[in-house]
Amino acid sequence: MVARFSPDARLNVGVVGATGLVGSMMRQLLAERDFPVGTLRLFASARSARSQVEFKGQQVTVEDAATADFAGLDIVFFSAGGSTSKALAPKVAAAGAIVVDNSSAWRSDPEVPLVVSEVNPHALANLPKGIVANPNCTTMAAMPVLKPLHEAAGLKRLIVATYQAVSGGGMEGIDVLARQIAAVGDKGAALAFNGKADFVPQPEKWAVPITNNIVPLNYVLGEDGYTEEELKLRDESRKILEIPGLPVSGTCVRVPVFTGHGLSINAEFERPIDAETALALLGKAPGVVVSDVPNALDATGADPVFVGRVRPDRTVEHGLAMFVVGDNLRKGAALNAVQIGEVLAGR
Repeated sequence: MVARFSPDARLNVGVVGATGLVGSMMRQLLAERDFPVGTLRLFASARSARSQVEFKGQQVTVEDAATADFAGLDIVFFSAGGSTSKALAPKVAAAGAIVVDNSSAWRSDPEVPLVVSEVNPHALANLPKGIVANPNCTTMAAMPVLKPLHEAAGLKRLIVATYQAVSGGGMEGIDVLARQIAAVGDKGAALAFNGKADFVPQPEKWAVPITNNIVPLNYVLGEDGYTEEELKLRDESRKILEIPGLPVSGTCVRVPVFTGHGLSINAEFERPIDAETALALLGKAPGVVVSDVPNALDATGADPVFVGRVRPDRTVEHGLAMFVVGDNLRKGAALNAVQIGEVLAGR
């Protein structure tokens, strides 16, 4: 039993980072899904404090997260960045709330479960620090697809190339792409012959322009020349699927799409599994939709992840290739956090 509250209870809920891109979506989903909110308190930086935010027809005053008293809260959703979570999550947990954190701050902590609601909700049974971590939005899209396949055939190795939308970089990423698209305007066809045309925008946020382009160096480099994002994909997959030594090689690429992270996955298994069997399993998997052409536009604004192009990978003895797409803002961040809250609330 992982529920921490009675299904009939109305809970005192907080959102830290409530005025940001993901925090705003959390508020929206709490209302849409009729989460059992008794009272709602919203927290943000001092810059946003004292502003008014609407929730279910009522105006809620935003509080300064740095100076707030968190006593009396039952569940607090964090989407305010790793440094804020490191500083405030223990304080909120000590005041009696369960923290559901969307940053990278706690994902690797062995005393903090890393949870995808459809994949490993059993991990919520043990919360020694009172904190639950949400995985990275890229990892999130893969987990509901890989879990039933792993249970059937034993996942042995993953090779993943990602196609990540700019909204993974927040509102700044969205603004940069929109501005660069506008700068190119109707001259884009000329880029078929000259990628250095004088109308190509200067790089912003990423190492090279994002419009009409791809960016394969997307984050800070880390171990063995892999980026932080690629290492998150490896480490988080191991923890969520409970395969500590799983070999994972990822190449994470930013593409000029506003929302919807895509993943090309080559999965090797211990035991035989064919495409027909995999599709039958995926057709019944919670949070998964099988699609002939999984794509970012279909995924944007949708709760499930979409999977298709499932076929044999003939380069290994037992292998499958597939393509997965998920909304990196919705399921990849806000929705999974709320779904974790629903499990804790006995729903």
